[in-house]
Amino acid sequence: MSTALIILGLIVIVALSGYATSLLLRLRRQTHSQREAALLRKAEADAKRAGVLDDIRYIATAMVEERCEISEGVVRIVKLFEAISLSERVSPDYPTLFMHFDRIKAHPIMEARQALPKQERMKLDLARMKSEAELEEGILHDARKLMDYRPKAMH
Repeated sequence: MSTALIILGLIVIVALSGYATSLLLRLRRQTHSQREAALLRKAEADAKRAGVLDDIRYIATAMVEERCEISEGVVRIVKLFEAISLSERVSPDYPTLFMHFDRIKAHPIMEARQALPKQERMKLDLARMKSEAELEEGILHDARKLMDYRPKAMH
């Protein structure tokens, strides 16, 4: 009887060892898959971020070359920085651009603008043009710097 118990005990130990081994192999495959998925997500995020930064440089160049209106360029650039969560980090480097944005960010656009009474639209246009005239030199200076923008490494 004791031999039968020993054999039964060995069978149980071998079975449990096999089960533990299969669980460890499954865990290793799962960990590897998760690591690969994380690397893929990072690569996709890096590619998207690089594309947004290319767009920012393109808009800045268009502003300097007068192919894009100042206010439109400012709004687009700031919104793109916001999309990649860099606006707070870069705003001190481009103060005039962000100052103009702060002045015009509440101005309605497209259909919302068209829905305003003509007097209100003219009032907003005047405020925007006044800000553009006052800050144009600084905005274009910021845009020239943005033409070659490369994000600083984060610590």
